[in-house]
Amino acid sequence: MEMNFKEIIKYANDELFSNGNLSVIDEVFSPDYRVHSGGKEYQGHKFIKQFTNMLRTAVSDIQVVDVEILLQAGEVVTWQRTLTGKHIANMMGALPSGQKLIWRDMVVSRFENGQIVEEWNVSELAGEMLSKPPRD
Repeated sequence: MEMNFKEIIKYANDELFSNGNLSVIDEVFSPDYRVHSGGKEYQGHKFIKQFTNMLRTAVSDIQVVDVEILLQAGEVVTWQRTLTGKHIANMMGALPSGQKLIWRDMVVSRFENGQIVEEWNVSELAGEMLSKPPRD
């Protein structure tokens, strides 16, 4: 059964973040994948694996609680996700707070041949981590 773009996005989020299933990367993301985030560009499946592992290590019990498709035009989908989990380890310079985090990411995904080939991402995660005082 072939999935539409919305189903692919929800499937990838659930499998990667909620379930830690990195095997979906080859299925969902193009080998030429790149993402633009925070004024930088990151590329490839290796980056997706590293980022997913880093996030799942720093934020325990991470769950994607909502994926909302905002707009689809051809092979470009604009969407947002809401995630939650407990901040238990250092990440991006933010010391662990031991507190529950809730944040949103806004993402634009461009598909080619049924796979995500490029994304633009803006995340509230850094601000959410920094707003919680580190645990003693």
